[in-house]
Amino acid sequence: MPEKIPENIKHEIERLVKELNYHCYRYYVLDSPVISDEEYDRLYNRLKQLEDDYSYSSPDSPTKRIGASPLDKFEKVKHTEPMLSLDNAFSYDDVIEFDKRINKLLETDKDVEYTVEPKYDGLAIELSYRNGLLYKASTRGDGYEGEDVTPNIRTIKSVPLKIESVAVPLEIDIRGEVYMDIEDFERLNREREEKGEPLFANPRNAAAGSIRQLDSSITASRRLHLACYGIGAVKGIELKNQIGLIRWLEKARFPIPAIVKEAKGIDNAAKVIKEIEEKRSAFPFETDGAVIKVNDFNLQRQLGVKTREPRWAIAYKYPAHQGTTKIKEIIPSVGRTGVITPVALLEPVKIGGVTVSRSTLHNWDEIERKDIRVGDYVVVERAGEVIPHVVTVIKEKRTGKEKHFPIPEKCPVCGSKVVREEGEVAVRCISLDCSAQVQERIRHFVGRQAMDIEGLGEKNVELLYSQGLIKHFADIYKLKKEDLLKLPRFAEKSAQNLIDAIEKSRHTTLSKFLYGLGIIHVGEYAAKLLSANFERLEDLHHIKAETVMEIKQIGEKIANSVTAFFSDPENIRTIEKIEALGLKITNPDFKEKKKGNLPLEGLTFVITGALPKSRKEVEEMIEELGGHAASSVSKSTDYLIVGDEPGSKLDKAKSLGVKTVTYDEMLKVIKEKAK
Repeated sequence: MPEKIPENIKHEIERLVKELNYHCYRYYVLDSPVISDEEYDRLYNRLKQLEDDYSYSSPDSPTKRIGASPLDKFEKVKHTEPMLSLDNAFSYDDVIEFDKRINKLLETDKDVEYTVEPKYDGLAIELSYRNGLLYKASTRGDGYEGEDVTPNIRTIKSVPLKIESVAVPLEIDIRGEVYMDIEDFERLNREREEKGEPLFANPRNAAAGSIRQLDSSITASRRLHLACYGIGAVKGIELKNQIGLIRWLEKARFPIPAIVKEAKGIDNAAKVIKEIEEKRSAFPFETDGAVIKVNDFNLQRQLGVKTREPRWAIAYKYPAHQGTTKIKEIIPSVGRTGVITPVALLEPVKIGGVTVSRSTLHNWDEIERKDIRVGDYVVVERAGEVIPHVVTVIKEKRTGKEKHFPIPEKCPVCGSKVVREEGEVAVRCISLDCSAQVQERIRHFVGRQAMDIEGLGEKNVELLYSQGLIKHFADIYKLKKEDLLKLPRFAEKSAQNLIDAIEKSRHTTLSKFLYGLGIIHVGEYAAKLLSANFERLEDLHHIKAETVMEIKQIGEKIANSVTAFFSDPENIRTIEKIEALGLKITNPDFKEKKKGNLPLEGLTFVITGALPKSRKEVEEMIEELGGHAASSVSKSTDYLIVGDEPGSKLDKAKSLGVKTVTYDEMLKVIKEKAK
């Protein structure tokens, strides 16, 4: 590796960083991309390669958004200026009283100029920039001291890592709200439900829970957004009012609230509040009110603050969209991944202008926690476009005729026995033949990481299923060219290409096939581990969990899932049916293991800093010698390989007592283990 990075490489890295950050701003803030995803990925991969090859990166590089090593705890951060909460107004009379107080304190009878914006229902955050670079991000906490969540905030694509396009202040603390869109919240809860994890109550809890993860890679996997609306301490720039701040933030590429309007006098401010309420249901995010602020910063300073709230701002809270109705029936609904969800059928009730007749009850733990029964009168809430949910039971209305709804013992669709793993909330049907799951199972089975059947995308799977040509992924291997030619979108060439792709997939590896089966908790890595330790697919039939757990990196949850899957006679019959259709499964992973010379077998390595070879080369070498190259340090890490300019992983390793070695020392470890 060169001691000094060549100037042309340095310039290319800096150019790529600037270009990628601009495209990130266009995509995540303006929602107006000017290049394709493929082109962005090409530029990003080129930058990543250069940074890895030359161990050089700038603080605002987009590659720093992927998450850092897990933290043991959050450090405390003192705010330079307090982050105060807002007083609430629950009626227009309260808003009028707020205006009267402002006029009295300012000793004026003239109309005060206000700004009005939506009140985002998220987590308040302060972003601290020094000389234009983001150096710290913290939660509000108690208003005076918050928690340092910088690694997590860096993962949010709309957060600028560097202030550009404007005069850069020496110091500025920008305040805003981290939130999650309703659609992404629902998707996250569906994923958590499928995994048997507790659900988030609302998008605000989901955003707060995501930001307060000790492992920032988890935060990076969530789709979080930011809306900036205020400042704390500032040096080197003069801003006169709230509207001026919003315009500066917009020019500096910060995401701003969906609506920010000036309003001369409280009557005009009230009109904007109503306008936001009318548009509320169309917002992709949840808002529970509107914020009114005195526009002029000098007047804000003159008005000052109370103990916990500023006198110059107030939050008008919209009425909750709730209704009271009766649960007529509870039915079990089978989702696309086999998770069975209890659904309440309600006596129709109008909530927020929409007639609601169904409500998800999420899972049986939720039913038990809220003590929900068939026949109960309940309060149902519908916030934004979020699926209606039961807030509480009105137990005073019970007559004694209400009935408990137990966990079903069999799948309501296919009749197979259901499974509920210890410590999980999800109840599942794991049958490969369950019709409720069939399309999703087919899509997973044909995916690139599984059987890799090109031409069987979502639309073609849906078409073939709707035409009755495939009712199960085993049916893929019965398809004939003449069947395809009868369908729309299939011509001679496309039909032949699909048949060829299917034929090619008949020769696959055990790890790809295992992954394609869609066994709960078994991803690509777990499938590889199973293949490395079991030579044939038949070796897994009726296997005991204890046997699976002998594999070092596999825990109880995966082992129990594998055991449950391969103990189901229907699943084994389905696998045998597919094999009978000409599937040839080889297992190169197991053969490599049986060669015997795997000195790093069972050992886990993590890399920090720059090594004599690229990180990718070293990780490939570790894997080839039987080891596992992990991305973050944990208690299960055996060695941390330390290169030049190591990062925080070294501190983490020391705190956990993990052995540290240089690259040369790792080579010695390999020689010693090979003896």
